[in-house]
Amino acid sequence: MPKKSTAKPTARAPRVLRGVVTITRQVHFNSAHRLHNPSKSQAWNKRQYGLCTNPHWHGHNYVLEVSIRGQPDADTGYIMDLGALKRLLHEAIVDKCDHRNLNDEVDFLRGIIPSSENLVIAFWNEIAPRLTHGELYRVRLYETPRNYAEYFGPTAT
Repeated sequence: MPKKSTAKPTARAPRVLRGVVTITRQVHFNSAHRLHNPSKSQAWNKRQYGLCTNPHWHGHNYVLEVSIRGQPDADTGYIMDLGALKRLLHEAIVDKCDHRNLNDEVDFLRGIIPSSENLVIAFWNEIAPRLTHGELYRVRLYETPRNYAEYFGPTAT
């Protein structure tokens, strides 16, 4: 009678499929700002920005979406752990901008007109160097539920 093997079968690594995937994390923050170009007259600013140039500021409940693109890791199946991405976004953006005046209280926005267009570029510049997995694909910022700006990076066409 043949002897039974007592060796345990070698576990096969689970499959991770190949392909480029985009993941997105959404975070929220509330901030005040004023759209104002100090090199122009108040009349010019009023024509350009309307109520948004109010010298006493106005605020938004911003929704920021950040998308990372890449191949899932062979061991985890992740491009990047979404919990780690959440922490990164809070450190880079939310903790600095939430309940702040974007014109006066956020160092990396000083001297920038805080339009949604400028904000997505500034946010990209804060997030991209901190990424350790995948590549930054898109930064989208909702200023209102119907108005948003998005940026695909300095090399996008």
